[in-house]
Amino acid sequence: MAVVLWPCCMRSADMTRFSYHISHEQFPPGDLLAWVGEAEAAGFDAAFSSDHLQPWAPVQGQSGFAWAWLGAAMQATKHLQFGAISVPGGWRYSPAVLAQAIATLGQMFPGRLPWVALGSGQAMNEAVTGQPWPDKAERNARLKEGAQIMRALLAGETVTHRGRVSVVDARIWSRPDQATRLVGAATSEETAEWLGGWADGLLTAGARPATLKRTIEAFRRGGGEGKPIHLKADLCFAATADEALHQAHEQWRFNLLGGDVNWELRSPRQFEAAARFVRPEDMHEAVMISADPARYVDWLGECAALGFESIDLHNVGTGQRAFIETFGDKVLPALRRQG
Repeated sequence: MAVVLWPCCMRSADMTRFSYHISHEQFPPGDLLAWVGEAEAAGFDAAFSSDHLQPWAPVQGQSGFAWAWLGAAMQATKHLQFGAISVPGGWRYSPAVLAQAIATLGQMFPGRLPWVALGSGQAMNEAVTGQPWPDKAERNARLKEGAQIMRALLAGETVTHRGRVSVVDARIWSRPDQATRLVGAATSEETAEWLGGWADGLLTAGARPATLKRTIEAFRRGGGEGKPIHLKADLCFAATADEALHQAHEQWRFNLLGGDVNWELRSPRQFEAAARFVRPEDMHEAVMISADPARYVDWLGECAALGFESIDLHNVGTGQRAFIETFGDKVLPALRRQG
């Protein structure tokens, strides 16, 4: 696979924070707790947690509760900052409950949950409550309402809001001194531009710097100038290139479906069936796949230069300990030297 480079000098790699991705869909919570401690010792700056009720497919086979896990992880580590992505649209979580979880962590561990990303949700996680699953426009409207409710609650206000998402006389009593930033999640330019007007920052995902640059420009154009931007970068590191490709396809082909499919399918088996025609070679479109640490240094350095405040490194393969050790020893130091 050729590494796509984009000449840009907005930000140097030594200014970018690199996080270890907590993939609850793929691994047991206890293993993730051990690995996040190893990631801290290896030199990662942060950790970023998914928040799923179900895995993408049965082969992954896990789905721990992110908010319980985050409390344990912050207690088990010393300095790591954490982030997470969740949905405030009133399905699994009322925005009041989600704000309470965020505030409690912030109060117990000051400064260690600086931002949380909010998205419009996926049916496989949110529709299990039995509520109607609306179209994207309606989900976006619920996302914005939920985020506004959360922002007011985290600021200490008593909130009554009756709309798509409703709370009555809600108040968060235990709060940190500094509220967590509420960042919007987007993979399309259209959504990124919309988020620019109201979110505290942007989380996007991708493997191609040219595409990422257009998403960033859309966010800035919509009102996000000066706000922080974050990247979730999917990669697959293994002992050989063939093994890396095999693991990427086995574990992460379900995320290549694109379009509305990711948001509409309702079960891991449906994702497994929908991804049956994804070929191993197709994985290069969305995942950086290599056994060579130097390739990751080049690619991630170009991503850092686009101005990301943080880059979340999601090794989609099964060799998490080897990934942590190799990236801590060879990749992260090299990225920091680039500055």
